Amino acid sequence: MRPKVAIIGAGRVGTALAIRLQEKGYPVAAVASRSTSSADRLARETGAKICQTAAEAARQGELVFLTTPDGSIAPVAEEVAREGGFYPGQFVAHASGALPAAVLEPARTAGATIFSLHPLQSFASPELAVDRLPGSYFTFEGERGALSLARRLVADLEGVLFEIGAAGKPLYHAAACVASNYLVALMQLVYTLAQQAGLPREGIFPAFLPLIQGTLQNVGAVGPVAALTGPVARGDAETIRRHAQVMGKKEWEIYRVLGYFTVKIAREKGLPDDAAAGLKKIFGEVG
Repeated sequence: MRPKVAIIGAGRVGTALAIRLQEKGYPVAAVASRSTSSADRLARETGAKICQTAAEAARQGELVFLTTPDGSIAPVAEEVAREGGFYPGQFVAHASGALPAAVLEPARTAGATIFSLHPLQSFASPELAVDRLPGSYFTFEGERGALSLARRLVADLEGVLFEIGAAGKPLYHAAACVASNYLVALMQLVYTLAQQAGLPREGIFPAFLPLIQGTLQNVGAVGPVAALTGPVARGDAETIRRHAQVMGKKEWEIYRVLGYFTVKIAREKGLPDDAAAGLKKIFGEVG
């Protein structure tokens, strides 16, 4: 028998978990959310009971997911515990990549087993979340008594599970932010520079996408050091100087910081000391 699920927070992640788990035979018993429209939508999708309070929803679930924003997880857990929503034998989880399972301590005090299960994926909308959740990697952290259930959940979601310690979560989440959020920021920088060069905005993404995909494939095939190409890898200081001369101050600031870090990668690939020193001097200059 798969456990009955309660969702507290019917945003992108909560919605995706509820819909996909129900498809795999997990009864979604209850949902509570500060957004009435989100709760209504999820209830229609899963047949879950809409509850007026988080504690009421939690009482319906053998497995409770607190999928609220990170800053609300601990206060909601305290509220649910205060109102008797947690009980012995229950499993309580959150899906934050940054926070440890320990923020659910009120649930553990009430006798529940706590853990965190973070999908290493980017969800821009509830619909995309439902589509992309299967096949994702998931990070488990929490009480060992929840590991077996977490493995089953991830297997049913056709994903891959790996474990991490609580102390490693901030750096893990920082890595995820770089991989997703800062990639978006870099793409905006690409758009800015390409537009300034005279390319039409609507053609920029199609033009650069093959380069981006090829680079990702290279990193996957040989790793970031061997995959590095371009002027920094070659020690081409003159090209970098020309870049610096034509960039705006804000764009150059981002470019030079990334370039300074890239020199370290180029050194691992075999860039000579004198070439690395010359590049570092350029990248160290603040416009």
